[in-house]
Amino acid sequence: MTSQTTALRAIPLDRSRQVKAVVIGASAGGVDALLQLLTSLPADFRLPVISVLHLPQSRGSQLAAIFQQRTTLRVREAADKESICPATLYFAASGYHLSIESDHSFSLSNEDQQHFSRPSIDLLMLSAADAYGVNLAGIVLTGANQDGAAGLARIHRCGGLTVVQDPLEAQVATMPEAAIRAQQPDLILGLKDIGRLLLQLDKNSC
Repeated sequence: MTSQTTALRAIPLDRSRQVKAVVIGASAGGVDALLQLLTSLPADFRLPVISVLHLPQSRGSQLAAIFQQRTTLRVREAADKESICPATLYFAASGYHLSIESDHSFSLSNEDQQHFSRPSIDLLMLSAADAYGVNLAGIVLTGANQDGAAGLARIHRCGGLTVVQDPLEAQVATMPEAAIRAQQPDLILGLKDIGRLLLQLDKNSC
């Protein structure tokens, strides 16, 4: 696949776009990609970031602790019925699907796996698209299956901003390529430019 990366400085982002939450999905290679992306964010970053990573259950339970040590953001494992707070990085609990209710609170479930995974990126993004509509940004990073493609397409249909990591940069290109095939995203960017985009979205949300 040829590179479809678009330089952020050339993107005419709508300055009136008011993003209220960011959802991120990643699978194989996702811990390294998320660390590179999120460690660049400052302590005063205000948007909530909700992430699903596919990991073995024993490792998934350690995500919040790992990222709390490496970032300046407040990091939590999402809890059932918990209201989403600004300036917080949330991870899906290991072994549970994570979805977002219309009142912007979390819901956890242990329903069947999707794409051989629980938590499911699609379930998070589908519910977040319905809850936030145009005020949502969705990001699909490196991964080895198609999870997130349908969810990102729903975000696009609901008017949210859709971003995919450049497959040529991704450690595993399968998931970004699937997301691109499902619905041409608004932006295809490398991790550094995704970080810059998050800063711009945070600034625009004032």
